[in-house]
Amino acid sequence: MGRVSGRSCIVTGAARGIGRAIGEALLDEGADVCFADINGALADEVAAANAARARAGGGRVIGAAVDVAERAQVCAMIDKAVAAFGKIDVKFNNAGVNKPMNFLDVTEENWNFIMRVNGLGCLIGMQEAARQFIRQGTPGKIVNTASIASRQGFDNVAPYCASKFGVVALTQSAARDLARHDITVTGFAPGVVATEMWEEVDRDLLAIGAAQRPGQAMAEFAADILRGRVATPADITGTTTFLASRDSDYMTGQIVMIDGGMTLV
Repeated sequence: MGRVSGRSCIVTGAARGIGRAIGEALLDEGADVCFADINGALADEVAAANAARARAGGGRVIGAAVDVAERAQVCAMIDKAVAAFGKIDVKFNNAGVNKPMNFLDVTEENWNFIMRVNGLGCLIGMQEAARQFIRQGTPGKIVNTASIASRQGFDNVAPYCASKFGVVALTQSAARDLARHDITVTGFAPGVVATEMWEEVDRDLLAIGAAQRPGQAMAEFAADILRGRVATPADITGTTTFLASRDSDYMTGQIVMIDGGMTLV
């Protein structure tokens, strides 16, 4: 019997990286999982690739297309998951974007692009998941992806830091408001994780002159990791599965740091 057997989960930003790893770990522990992503075709591919994993764990799997900052699309994604699974129990608001720029070069376009997905997308995702839990008359769990950048500001990624500070504030605000509905709201804060997103950040830092060679940014960040290495997605999923499970039912309003000891708070 898996830790999340019988639980139906949605994970956004799930076509790659941390999101995909979260969904696959949930399948291994018996959950039904909707892999949702703005790239709907890739989300469907990931779901199909995990069909055998779902059967082995005793759950079901689907893919869904969603722009997390478009409320109608978020509602449609939730409706699709409910139609497939009968209900939802856990909603991971994991989709996120970053586009490094030197502080004095940050534009309104850059700010709005990042805030739209990381801030507004998180808010809408929490609201619509909560509304579904309330309609069902069941407890629910909302889990948000924060970052080490939610605990301190870093140069070259000011809007991203602001958006992730916002995720912490939204987590706390929602936890207070939704407790009366038996809905918990938590989050986790990864550090440097070897994913496609970090590869993109590395290229962007090179392009703006904030790094001089490929891999430099990750290497410099890694130097401050007490565990001595960058994370892999598998380093994150023990915590995310815990947050989706009954083991974390008494937790709410908290952000769990999973950064190898980069940021001690």
